[in-house]
Amino acid sequence: MLKKIRIDDLRLGMHIHEFCGSWMEHPFWRTNFVVDDPEDIRRVAESGIHELWIDIAKGVDIVASGSVVSVEESEVAVTEALIAAANREEPPTQVSMAEEVKRAARICAKSKQAVVSMFQEARMGKAINAEAAGEMVDEISSSVMRNPRALISLARLKNADDYTYMHSVAVCALMVALSRQLGFGESETREAGMAGLLHDLGKALTPAEVLNKPGKLTDAEFVIMKQHPVDGHRLLAEAAAVGGIPLDVCLHHHEKMDGSGYPDRLPGEQITLFSRMGAICDVYDAITSNRPYKSGWDPAESIRKMAEWCKGHFDERIFQAFVRSVGIYPIGSFVRLESGRLGVVVGQADKSLLAPMVKVFFSARAQTYIPPEVVDLGRPGATDRIIGREDAAKWGIKDVDRYWAA
Repeated sequence: MLKKIRIDDLRLGMHIHEFCGSWMEHPFWRTNFVVDDPEDIRRVAESGIHELWIDIAKGVDIVASGSVVSVEESEVAVTEALIAAANREEPPTQVSMAEEVKRAARICAKSKQAVVSMFQEARMGKAINAEAAGEMVDEISSSVMRNPRALISLARLKNADDYTYMHSVAVCALMVALSRQLGFGESETREAGMAGLLHDLGKALTPAEVLNKPGKLTDAEFVIMKQHPVDGHRLLAEAAAVGGIPLDVCLHHHEKMDGSGYPDRLPGEQITLFSRMGAICDVYDAITSNRPYKSGWDPAESIRKMAEWCKGHFDERIFQAFVRSVGIYPIGSFVRLESGRLGVVVGQADKSLLAPMVKVFFSARAQTYIPPEVVDLGRPGATDRIIGREDAAKWGIKDVDRYWAA
């Protein structure tokens, strides 16, 4: 159970779920942890944060007015909270981007073929194999747990012909990462991943000439395209093989907070948490991917655009959590450093969303290629910093992704 408290009420043994206030530069790179060090309380107090959310199911509750807690009781509370955290499911061991990317590539290829088969079966009127879908979700989830950005970044590198199928894989991975960022348990995270994998199933029934049209849809064609959430929901409901979360996300991932979405024009208060998550994950992968009618946007530019759309379109708090999960400058973003060097983001720092690892390979001042070098902007003593996103085409640079995906 979540409870919002004032910073003055933060005590040892509490489980911090989320901070209120500045989400870009609060003093912790993580949320969802038990406060076991008095120094953590001091750092939060000095950050200017006034309120935060605690989860009293995972840590101690707020002290009632007039109650006094002894040092011994406080230490016991911390110990019990840490033991409870240790007894929950253990995530897979974290590995480097370089180590996970090869494994993630195999999972992407395997998952794409499975989604192709699933869509073909749906077109032939066959029921969805929920067991096979669940196995895919488990593999994708395990990869995300080992390294939260390897598979997500690779899944973005789809070509126009693969888009419909790989989009399902990418949204599954994004939903898993976002669920973990929001502090969900294993069961809810798996349901969210299943929702991401199946959210566009209705496109199996969309005419190919509409689905793959290399240009803007006419009004009549857009009406046909907008039918896919309803078609997908019907296919899943008839199969009776998935739970309420995938059903809901399939039907409502195109709803908007201001009530202008489809198919039901639901206002924000009527859109479920998981459908709000699905809307963000769906849009991010859509605008960063190559489509039949346009090239994908740079990941950092996509985050900037989505931040502009946030009011009215997305749930702002969930979008903030999403940015924490992928970064302000996600892997693959082409950026300019203060030193005048240009490069591509190849990894994320633990402590700051603004200081990722960048592989520099071009000098804007000399307008020439330079020996590639990975610069960790988050390391102690780092003197360089990102000053903005750049358009690779402006510098005549093609296939930026090869500098990190290789």
